[in-house]
Amino acid sequence: MAEVPEHLLKRAQEARERAEAQQGGGGAAAPESSADAAGDAPAEESAGGPKIPDHLLDRSKSARDQAAAGGGAQAAAAVATAPMPAGPAQPEPTGPGGGTQRLLTVVKSGSIQDVKATPTDKVHVWPHLLVVEFVAALIFTAFTLIFSIFVNAPLLELANFNETPNPSKAPWYFLGLQELLTMFHPMVAGVTIPGIALFLLILAPYVDRNPSKKPEDRKFAISLMTIHLMFWAILVLIGSFFRGPGFNFVFPWEVGLFFDL
Repeated sequence: MAEVPEHLLKRAQEARERAEAQQGGGGAAAPESSADAAGDAPAEESAGGPKIPDHLLDRSKSARDQAAAGGGAQAAAAVATAPMPAGPAQPEPTGPGGGTQRLLTVVKSGSIQDVKATPTDKVHVWPHLLVVEFVAALIFTAFTLIFSIFVNAPLLELANFNETPNPSKAPWYFLGLQELLTMFHPMVAGVTIPGIALFLLILAPYVDRNPSKKPEDRKFAISLMTIHLMFWAILVLIGSFFRGPGFNFVFPWEVGLFFDL
């Protein structure tokens, strides 16, 4: 249903008030309603007031008649959809400054703008990452320097190829493999088991694709790395403290330690 512009309603109200004032001053009987006075008032200007369009007066009178006959909402809809009478084009309403004014639909900015969240889990390599790595390198270098001052770690004498030390132990980082050689075939201990361990570590990032950095959300990755470290650490500890002459199993609290710092 089309709505009557506000300025036209105001004009009609002013016309009805003037008509009531004129009829009251002349002793004439008051009309049934101000709407009837506005409907019966002539379309021309009175007392210099603005002119009410004829089609609006006709629509108002038709609406009153149909409402009185019990048309209700259907009558109002019929009046709203009634064709406009042919006549001169009405001037477009203007604002106080003479310019046209229109109502604009209020649209929330979020529905028309593509707002992208700024990533907070990424930082630049320089200076954020490299500064942290440089500080860590300085700390470990200082620790190694201080440790070498207070701990005496002399080199042994030249190796005598005619005399093999007993037990002959590999460096600690290969001591796990040497321990495996005492339990399995060289092919299994030196190739198969280390190869499976490395393959599982390579496969881990593709199996666990969780991007979270919280330990409670990375149970698979943490469990896999813990098993790997504990397995290798136990082999190194056994080879260091529990292997004596002939690389036989011994208890260090009974026969002592068979390695040099």
